Amino acid sequence: MGHDGENTTEIAGVLACSCKTSPLWLIACGLARMHRHIYPSINPATTGIHHPSTPSDPGKAVTQNLSSCNEARRNVFEALHPRASLSHLRHDVQTRGSSTAGALCFPKTTLDNHAIGASEGLEDATNTPPAVPADEKKSIAESAAGAHASGADAGAAAAEGGAPKVKTAKELEKERKKAEKQAKFEAKKAKAAQSAPKPAKEKKPKEKKVEEEPLPEYVEDTPEGEKKRIRSFEDPHFKAYNPIAVESAWYSWWEKEGFFKPEFKSDGKVKDEGSFVIVHPPPNVTGALHMGHALGDSLQDLMVRWNRMQGKTTLWLPGCDHAGISTQSVVENMLWRKEGKTRHDLGRANFVDTVWKWKDEYHKRINKALTSLGGSFDWSREAFTMDANLSAAVTETWVKLHEEGTIYRANRLVNWCTKLNTALSNLEVVNKELTGRTLLDVPGYEKKVEFGVIVHFKYPIEGSDELVEVATTRIETMLGDTGIAVHPKDERYKHLVGKTAIHPFIEGRKLPIIADEYVDMEFGTGAVKLTPAHDPNDFTLGQKHKLEFINILTDNGLMNENAGPYKGQKRFDVRYSIQDDLKAKGLYVDKKDNAMKVPLCEKSKDIIEPIMKPQWWVRMKELAEPALEAVRDGRIKIRPETAEKSYYRWLEDINDWCISRQLWWGHQCPVYFADIEGGAGDIPEEKLWFAGRTEQEAEEKAKAALPGKTFTLRRDEDVLDTWFSSGLWPFSTLGWPNKTHDLETLYPTSVLETGWDILFFWIARMIMLGLKMTGEIPFKEVYCHSLVRDSEGRKMSKSLGNVVDPLDVISGIQLESLHEKLLQGNLHPSEVTKATKYQKTAFPDGIPQCGADALRFTMINATTGGGDINLDVKIIHGYRKFCNKIFQATKYVLGSLPQDFVPAKTGVARGKTLAERWILHKMNTAAKDINLALEDREFSKSTLIIYRYWYNELCDVYIENSKAIIRDGTEEERNSAIQTLYTSLEAALTMIHPFMPFLTEEMWQRIPRRPEDETKSIMVAKYPTYTKELDDPESERAYELVLGCVKAARSLMAEYALKDEVEVIIQTYNDTALTTVKEQVSSIKSLSGKGIKGVEILSSDATRPAGCVAYPVSTEAAVFLHVKGRVDIDAEIAKAQKKVDKAKSNIQKQEKILNDAAYIEKVSDAVRETDQKRLADAKQELHSFEETIKQFEQLKLE
Repeated sequence: MGHDGENTTEIAGVLACSCKTSPLWLIACGLARMHRHIYPSINPATTGIHHPSTPSDPGKAVTQNLSSCNEARRNVFEALHPRASLSHLRHDVQTRGSSTAGALCFPKTTLDNHAIGASEGLEDATNTPPAVPADEKKSIAESAAGAHASGADAGAAAAEGGAPKVKTAKELEKERKKAEKQAKFEAKKAKAAQSAPKPAKEKKPKEKKVEEEPLPEYVEDTPEGEKKRIRSFEDPHFKAYNPIAVESAWYSWWEKEGFFKPEFKSDGKVKDEGSFVIVHPPPNVTGALHMGHALGDSLQDLMVRWNRMQGKTTLWLPGCDHAGISTQSVVENMLWRKEGKTRHDLGRANFVDTVWKWKDEYHKRINKALTSLGGSFDWSREAFTMDANLSAAVTETWVKLHEEGTIYRANRLVNWCTKLNTALSNLEVVNKELTGRTLLDVPGYEKKVEFGVIVHFKYPIEGSDELVEVATTRIETMLGDTGIAVHPKDERYKHLVGKTAIHPFIEGRKLPIIADEYVDMEFGTGAVKLTPAHDPNDFTLGQKHKLEFINILTDNGLMNENAGPYKGQKRFDVRYSIQDDLKAKGLYVDKKDNAMKVPLCEKSKDIIEPIMKPQWWVRMKELAEPALEAVRDGRIKIRPETAEKSYYRWLEDINDWCISRQLWWGHQCPVYFADIEGGAGDIPEEKLWFAGRTEQEAEEKAKAALPGKTFTLRRDEDVLDTWFSSGLWPFSTLGWPNKTHDLETLYPTSVLETGWDILFFWIARMIMLGLKMTGEIPFKEVYCHSLVRDSEGRKMSKSLGNVVDPLDVISGIQLESLHEKLLQGNLHPSEVTKATKYQKTAFPDGIPQCGADALRFTMINATTGGGDINLDVKIIHGYRKFCNKIFQATKYVLGSLPQDFVPAKTGVARGKTLAERWILHKMNTAAKDINLALEDREFSKSTLIIYRYWYNELCDVYIENSKAIIRDGTEEERNSAIQTLYTSLEAALTMIHPFMPFLTEEMWQRIPRRPEDETKSIMVAKYPTYTKELDDPESERAYELVLGCVKAARSLMAEYALKDEVEVIIQTYNDTALTTVKEQVSSIKSLSGKGIKGVEILSSDATRPAGCVAYPVSTEAAVFLHVKGRVDIDAEIAKAQKKVDKAKSNIQKQEKILNDAAYIEKVSDAVRETDQKRLADAKQELHSFEETIKQFEQLKLE
């Protein structure tokens, strides 16, 4: 936890989920201040305490879940009030349910507290927490109670809302003696501090260690492609976790060994375990990868590696997308910025060559990022959407669809970018919302242009003095008006229906006034101007009423000959001049603010114009129905459910798809126009287009269709929408249209994982085209991950400077270098300034080196299937500390194994001690749970499971306990403990490998192999699974009691600042608990810390020890510590009384719940049993605290 302000925020957040009337929760705010001193080993991953600036989880979704609030409430209660039993708070999580059963936080300072030093082994994890000075504890207690006066009386007065009561002489004398005693204690402490060696001086060497010179640059001495030469832990680069050193050399060896390639049986079929195939969503060659790619790639490689370790025939097929308009746009910007040239200056052939060079450069950068992340791709199958074989698949698809009429040519409205001179898909258009009048920058205009207003003007009626008032947000389009529509029931205009209006600027243009129920009588004037060639709604009415379609714009955004006197003028210059001319004619009415959306080209930022253009279209309804049915009948599963609903909504209301683009970079349409000598006569234009896989094929078709005609074929210069070729990706990459071995054995693929934002534009089209062209679904499952935003929740944008390059996170980067990267891009100087400012704020010290494993784990952890992900690089760096935990734990275990150690042939031995049986059961449970979580795509939950096993169970408990067994046990126990230590570590490494491939390979290669195990790499080792022989719930229950006693002892020692010579007394309340605790005295003493002098066990009928404080572990046991003469008894009585009051309140509430008639009827037996146990625990608490008060009162009399 962080500073006081942060703690207060954390507690406040949890209080929102808790009972606000609870006195203990009021105290929590004060106790939070000393939390870091008292409980430094409390891990946010196990408490669910969420830092406001470090989004947690497996995180974020858990905190969005009601059950997580209950879990967080329970854990904070436990962390801040260690003496209170918490079983009464567990009901919410158990009964309401949570996909994660807890909350995994992104580690912060707690990971530092747990980190194992290179020479200190694991002892830090169990050191007694430092004490809080008495005066600070007193101040905190007073603050928590809301009192500024001293003593219990002042606190009581504050609680009553009045002034402190007048004290009696006896009370004043009591306070005087107490003050004298405190003064003597402080004097004694000060004298001891002066004579004793000062801890501060002893800690100075550690401070110097932090300030040591940075390591020299790591130089790998392993030849490329060879197995990595393992270096000693004495090497400076391997004394602690160093991601650069750990991640070096492994990837090239994996690839050379062929681990990434799919393995088939001898007959060429997939292995009996099945297959798992993912075609990698091809990143655009527009530039470097971003964190969204890192998220998707981390999830995909997790699934791929997990399935590979299950023995399946596994393929992850990589590739890149040519990204037509996006790539052409960035290259054009680059040309203009560097050379001051346009693509027209170069010509089509030279410009395309320039784009190919760009593609080659960024293709290398992309692949470097993918390999740095550890992606286990089969690079021998790498694809590019404009490779010859994939281009052939595009041509085959286009020709077949054109032959059957699914692809057709039509003159319709399209999204037209006048800057890029091309039609755009809806995906390439961004709608900017305006609330009213706004001035926007528009490419090609020196001054900003006005938007967000609606202009009212009038048309004169032919043969009459009447005028009809209309309104428009695009006044310049009135030059293309060809009609006016009114509602047939509108009494204001009934007499005008059938008449015509006169255009004031276009000579001879008459506008028929039509009636249509489409018109909203209540909106505006009730009369609507119609511009069928420049508005989607008007287009429909124009077709219905057979109005004239008049285009008034050139491709460059100038007015054409149809604009009359405005020909040659820029469209937005005309916007102003028309208003002036309307005023001059007396036809202008007014202009008002108007909320609206302005469509912008995503690439050029130009204002999109709806323009009539002859384009190539795909009939979508006939393709959509089979795609809908494939999801409805379960052949394709779409996760999460929200994405499936969006899929249905889009496909059920689908429109035809414009697939042609007026670009130079992309797949040129395989269609030819026949220019007939002497003219085409009455042959429709659409009948003169002929598709062909080759020009010769097209010519044969033309000859057959045009007998006796002389013609010349001219290939269409348009290229295809990028999504057309991308829609073929799952099967074209496997060899289609050829019948290849890959297509026959690996298609359909298994999973398509990508962002939800392209569900319609890409995923739906792959399903439609896959079913159409192959007759099969392209994949069996779709998983849509969330979008990655910055830590403030903003969309990542280059202009904001918040785009984070995964390579910068992996390797680290200085702030100055981040600034330099901005200058290398295509940003406007004003955007560079804004982005630089953000970088200074977000990354004042640059981005620290985090490594690929920490990055991957963070991204997987954040994937909850919920909303967008707000990412802070500090979180990633926190998980680097978790990597260090793994590194140091493995290092310690290796140092604990005898030189002649040989692992057992299998890892199913049950262990000789309770601690062994417990960790093996936990290992087995983790294996079962993590496999289920990954099967269900509960990625965030899977990180919780493996984190908890590594951190809380293996490192913090078993490794620590094994020290005592190895030191004090019999030879048989020692040997068993060492074997269990090996088994639990081996399983931990293999379980976390798909999440952290580099670190686990590095450490796995260092541990000895079991006899007859010739596995070369951890990535092809068998993934741990549930083993019935290791399932041992009884040992788990027994050892949890032991751990509860340990926790109680440590908490009491911390709360009362008892550092040494501590006598721990454990009283059990049944024979089973008594036996268990007696047998585990050594473990309890070892885990409780160095300050424990001895452990005494009492049976239930034994007299409660005098002069002790109590910690109720459960209904089975309580822990007591002797505090006579070591604590302020009056203060402790007051604290215990508050807990008595709280316990009584809990009992009353629980009894009320259990006695409620509706409760008895509705809840299950399991819930009732849980609540009854909660009541029993509360009663046990009450009894323990009342006894504690009695003991303290007795101490006062002694």
